[in-house]
Amino acid sequence: MVAVLHLSDIHMGSGFTHGRMNPETGMNTRLEDFVTTLSRCIDRAIAEPADLVLFGGDAFPDATPPPLVQQAFAGQFRRLADAGIPTVLLVGNHDQHAQGQGGASLCIYRTLGVPGVMVGDRLDTHRIETAGGPVQIVTLPWLTPSVLLTRPQMEGLSMAQVNEQLLERLRVALEGEIRRLDPDIPTILLAHLMTDTASFGAEKFLAVGRGFNVPMALLARPCFDYVALGHVHKHQILCESPPVVYPGSIERVDFSEADEPKGYVWADVTKGATQVEFCPLSVRPFLTIKADLTKSDRPQDQLLTAIAQHHITDAVVRLMYSLRPDQMDELDNTVLYEALAAAHTYTVHPQMVSPQSRSRLPELTPGASLDPIAALHTYLNNREDLAELAADMTAAAQALLADAPYEPDPSSERSPTEPPPADDASRQLRLL
Repeated sequence: MVAVLHLSDIHMGSGFTHGRMNPETGMNTRLEDFVTTLSRCIDRAIAEPADLVLFGGDAFPDATPPPLVQQAFAGQFRRLADAGIPTVLLVGNHDQHAQGQGGASLCIYRTLGVPGVMVGDRLDTHRIETAGGPVQIVTLPWLTPSVLLTRPQMEGLSMAQVNEQLLERLRVALEGEIRRLDPDIPTILLAHLMTDTASFGAEKFLAVGRGFNVPMALLARPCFDYVALGHVHKHQILCESPPVVYPGSIERVDFSEADEPKGYVWADVTKGATQVEFCPLSVRPFLTIKADLTKSDRPQDQLLTAIAQHHITDAVVRLMYSLRPDQMDELDNTVLYEALAAAHTYTVHPQMVSPQSRSRLPELTPGASLDPIAALHTYLNNREDLAELAADMTAAAQALLADAPYEPDPSSERSPTEPPPADDASRQLRLL
């Protein structure tokens, strides 16, 4: 049995806007959060210990992370090298330069020859001797259609056809790797990809370039004892035999992941009998507070009550509220900011609601069957500001439907003291 710690999608260096500068360390507090969370994963791998650590890709937000972020990432994985625990770092879409050209950020570990660290930047098979016995790792990094687009035979093909070509080439190449496997040794497929059965989240919007879906039938093969995936930030087990698992990301990158548990997977890999366990991590909460103040006589009190109903201490808070323009002077921002002071960081998103906005009348919904004049009457009955023009508008509408010229009644157009309109343009302006 080989004990494997499987983690993915660290995205170290993400979400700085949700943090603040720590004056004692000079680091953004969200970077410190990511480092702390990663260190807990490494602590478990060393303490247990794990026989092997698999990283499923997306170490950073992009392929050119700042030196401080690179140093923080390397410092944690160096601990695994010092402990003699083999580690495989897979290249994800965020680890590659645009269109896959220019190398990947993780390849520096191979160039430096860090002991026990292997980089999976191509489809290949790695045989690793671990404390729990030998294991085979088939690495499948992120693939993009751009690798085929420049080839002459792809000219004139749609993106769907290019994706089909890429998927077919992947089938052939993966089959070649499978035929080279030793059937007596546990085998793991480590891949960074989208499957056609996964539930996607923030990664769908964070993806660099467009990917394509890989069918589960290509992954859930009996030759694999464990399929360790990366790219999707939400933990999910897509297949039980063999286990096909996304561990999810280890930290929240934005509010779209506020309700998702974060963690890593511990897998005991054996031939045909792998057992997996999701290990949740304690991460900083993301909290959204919403309030509708438009009908309140005391908007300030209602907003403070809404804040008090939530545990905001050390959370990343987003306050969203709607109000009328005449209520603006009733809100004291100083008091509001004091109420939010316990949060780690907070943002305030007020939305002004126009007093003219109103709900759609049920009688005038698309499915209603009123005739045009009845619909006009219904509309005018709910517009007090058009009461003086209601008769003229109705008469004009009836004339329009009858395809007849409209001549307004002078007695209904003006009061006895009002001068008559000078011309037709004046009458039209009155109706408008």
